[in-house]
Amino acid sequence: MKTILVVLDGLNFQVARDAMGYLHAECAQGNGQRYQITCELPSLSRPLYECILTGIRPVKSGIIHNGVSRLSTQQSIFHYAREGGLTTAAAAYHWVSELYNRTPFVPARDRHTADSDLPIQYGHFYSDDVYPDSHLFEDAESLRLNHQPDFLLIHPMNIDDTGHKHGFSSPQYRNRARMADGYLSQWMPEWLRQGYQVIVTADHGMNDDRSHGGTLPEETQVPLFVFGSAFSLREDAAPKQTELCGTVCQILGVQHDKPVCAPLLRSGELA
Repeated sequence: MKTILVVLDGLNFQVARDAMGYLHAECAQGNGQRYQITCELPSLSRPLYECILTGIRPVKSGIIHNGVSRLSTQQSIFHYAREGGLTTAAAAYHWVSELYNRTPFVPARDRHTADSDLPIQYGHFYSDDVYPDSHLFEDAESLRLNHQPDFLLIHPMNIDDTGHKHGFSSPQYRNRARMADGYLSQWMPEWLRQGYQVIVTADHGMNDDRSHGGTLPEETQVPLFVFGSAFSLREDAAPKQTELCGTVCQILGVQHDKPVCAPLLRSGELA
């Protein structure tokens, strides 16, 4: 099943619970379910991109801070999908390109990627944290329409950027989350109509020191929303961040060796 993974960088669970009206409306209609998960440590971006996409904790992957700039040594969703003959794409921050395609990131070469031999075959990558989320979702939809990827990663940065400027308790941070929810409301109904499985989550949260990296609940508690026929919608599924890679691979129908959150999936079909 074709799958879209949306990683809303820096989105705390409480803010997602309170601010994401469209996503909750879809859940209320029986189209999805919301869960709370605890991110791995340290609660930093690059280590958790790697965790989400490979299922490997930062202390094991070696991607333990944002300055570790090298290709991943792990198998990611992109690798498994390509080995299974599927098409991959990403509209994402340039660190994702550095982890799975090429490093260092060279904008003239890597910003717009179309290379069937790379793990991420088609990509629009940005390197400025203020790159508008509205543009990023448009980039993603362009990839979807032009390349029909089986797996598409969408990774906007404005929630995290606003949190670093104003803090967890600020109206600016909450309103930026509302804006992301609004962008999803523009694009997600069509994805669901076309049968995509959609996962919306975050790498980490944000604290009132305008940072993250530690163990505070506001830094580590993040949302996971799931939508589509692949999911059981059980309230007690209790997924882990390290299980997202394997669960996505299971939905895609490709071979993998990663842990799966079986209760998250519809019984008897995928798990």
